[in-house]
Amino acid sequence: MSDLRETRLEKARALQAHGLAPYALSFAPSHRTAELQEAHASLPRGEELDEPVAVAGRIMTRRVMGKLAFFTLADESGTIQLFIEKAALQASHPEDPEVFERITTLTDAGDWIGVDGTLRRTDRGELSVKVLGWTMLTKSLQPLPDKWHGLADVEKRYRQRYLDLIVSPHTRETFRRRAVLVSTMRRWLDERGFLEIETPVLQTEAGGADARPFTTHHNALDLPLTLRIATELHLKRLVVGGFERVYELGRIFRNEGVSTRHNPEFTSVEIYQAFADYHDMMALTEQLIAAAAQQVCGDTTISYQGAEVDLTPPWRRCTMHELVQQAIGLDFNAFTTREQAAAAMKAVDLEVPEAADSVGRLLVEAFEQRVEESLIQPTFVLDYPVENSPLARAHRSKPGLVERFELFIVGRETANAFSELIDPVDQRARLEQQQERRRAGDPEAQTVDEDFLHALEIGMPPTGGLGIGIDRLAMLLTDSPSIRDVIAFPLLRPEARGGDGTGAVG
Repeated sequence: MSDLRETRLEKARALQAHGLAPYALSFAPSHRTAELQEAHASLPRGEELDEPVAVAGRIMTRRVMGKLAFFTLADESGTIQLFIEKAALQASHPEDPEVFERITTLTDAGDWIGVDGTLRRTDRGELSVKVLGWTMLTKSLQPLPDKWHGLADVEKRYRQRYLDLIVSPHTRETFRRRAVLVSTMRRWLDERGFLEIETPVLQTEAGGADARPFTTHHNALDLPLTLRIATELHLKRLVVGGFERVYELGRIFRNEGVSTRHNPEFTSVEIYQAFADYHDMMALTEQLIAAAAQQVCGDTTISYQGAEVDLTPPWRRCTMHELVQQAIGLDFNAFTTREQAAAAMKAVDLEVPEAADSVGRLLVEAFEQRVEESLIQPTFVLDYPVENSPLARAHRSKPGLVERFELFIVGRETANAFSELIDPVDQRARLEQQQERRRAGDPEAQTVDEDFLHALEIGMPPTGGLGIGIDRLAMLLTDSPSIRDVIAFPLLRPEARGGDGTGAVG
């Protein structure tokens, strides 16, 4: 690799010796490659046009055959062939007898160049730019991967995403679709009167979710802070302040493990609507996600890892109790003590964690162990135990439960929503219970946020709240098996460096 790099450096120095900059300031393309391919799709073989064009991009492949050369040039939109004929190039530059030799000997795959010329379709049917002039834009000092259709090393794809983007059109399409997803969701919400308002990333109290925060310190104020684990409590403050429809789409940080479903830094959208409940949030969720699927995929019926998923509303609605009873035959409504529920779970070979210290927590355990992964088609799982939902309103007719749903698609939680708890006395009691759990050793339990409780005492109207995981939704709409496939730069373990300067994955 060092020899290849030195050879390319020599070519850069040779360009400078000929008065040509290896790193240009600018270039003005007249077209993108995809525009030319589309506009001239009907150009017959062997035909040539007088229309002048200028394109710029990265050289992906090179073939030099005597007085002819063929390069593949790639820009963001696609590729086009460069047809480089010595006689034609020389005729355009009579003052420079070596112009053909320079483009064929001083360029490499990976270089960025700009060319101008005319269009022709070769006898083999390839639309090409007949090059009449060229400019080195950026001399690449490192070679592209051998297999320019993709990287074989999956870890390298994530660690050096720029290489993955260069050689993999599929990866570029994944991130293009993710961008369309995000812009569609924002536009959909904006059109319905929701305002996007930014809330703090640095917070004095980490609240709004059961999760371990990242901690940091503000030196000037000598103040311990955390990165936010949710945007919920500040968005609710905005509802207290009089905004009836608000949302924020942004980054969330949770100090947790890494898996195909989890990254410590991820993106979510949280949405709050005054005078609404969790039934309204169900309707909003299915309409928003269906609209996003239609825009990103062109249909509400999609394929994910070989399974057909129908996102056409309305979606299935079923309580957690019903789903568990259907799957394993246990009716948790019949259990009055934790011991009864634990014995029944063990009888059907379910694990009983000690931390699940109530019938409600054991119900959630049974659901996660036996039901969750089976929910392939979109399903709203309703009515969670109050112990697992400290920020959700008590159910209007079912004691011990709250008005909460989670949306599951392809076996993954994709959204979470409540009829929000607006009673400040009840909310204080629930947060104090959470704080006791934290003192007992649960690092993910929430704390008492006194300012948030004061806001509730000022008065918050009946409100429905919803959170959607953007990364997981992007996985679904791009048919990606891992969350790393839809995060441009996922968190990875640092590379261990060898004494020779080479890297090995640590």
